[in-house]
Amino acid sequence: MKTYSKRIKIARDKVTEDEYSIESGISLLKQMAPVNFIESVEAHISLNIDPKYADQQLRTTVVLPHGSGKSIKIAVLAPDEKHEEAKSNGADIVGSTELISDIQKGNINFDLLIATPDMMPKIATLGKVLGPKGLMPSPKGGSVTTDLSTTLTEFKKGKLEYRADRAGIVHLSFGKIDFSEQDLIENLSAVYKSIEQNKPSGVKGKYFKAFYIAKTMSPSVKIDLTTLV
Repeated sequence: MKTYSKRIKIARDKVTEDEYSIESGISLLKQMAPVNFIESVEAHISLNIDPKYADQQLRTTVVLPHGSGKSIKIAVLAPDEKHEEAKSNGADIVGSTELISDIQKGNINFDLLIATPDMMPKIATLGKVLGPKGLMPSPKGGSVTTDLSTTLTEFKKGKLEYRADRAGIVHLSFGKIDFSEQDLIENLSAVYKSIEQNKPSGVKGKYFKAFYIAKTMSPSVKIDLTTLV
């Protein structure tokens, strides 16, 4: 039988309702005992979709009003004439053929890869390396672009890509536990609205099945969907 630490048991005892409003759910997470690092706050959303069908797949981006609280390392694949633009707008790694070669060797020291459209044919062979890590640039994910300055600025400020996994569940971090309750509420509302607005065309019937939030080291809290509208 699974055993829990004293801290987790105390946190679980605080979850006394089947569902919470977005406001009370966020407040409850902040009341749970802290650990010795600043925890991320995550959303886990179960959707009534089957991603094996093309018209039921969900992959897109959302701009969190108050950012994610994470500092991400961004690499840019672009022609030589675009390198200075990328560097001046916050890219951490910039390259073309030499960067492709590094990636092929398994040197992947970035959290996000952005590419210009003309580089995509050249990185087709990187699918086996980048795909399993979720790093392959994609137009749907906003990481294939001709406007490097805008794209880099948005991702640095808090734009993030998300997708539904094979079970139709979206997992993403929408902030840090030291954010104010209002900032977390606004970020979570942005996530909900983005998923709603990008509802796959093949969805039949109820779209949202369940909506949970949690800290990195806490039990989950179920959110009443009517409070997210």
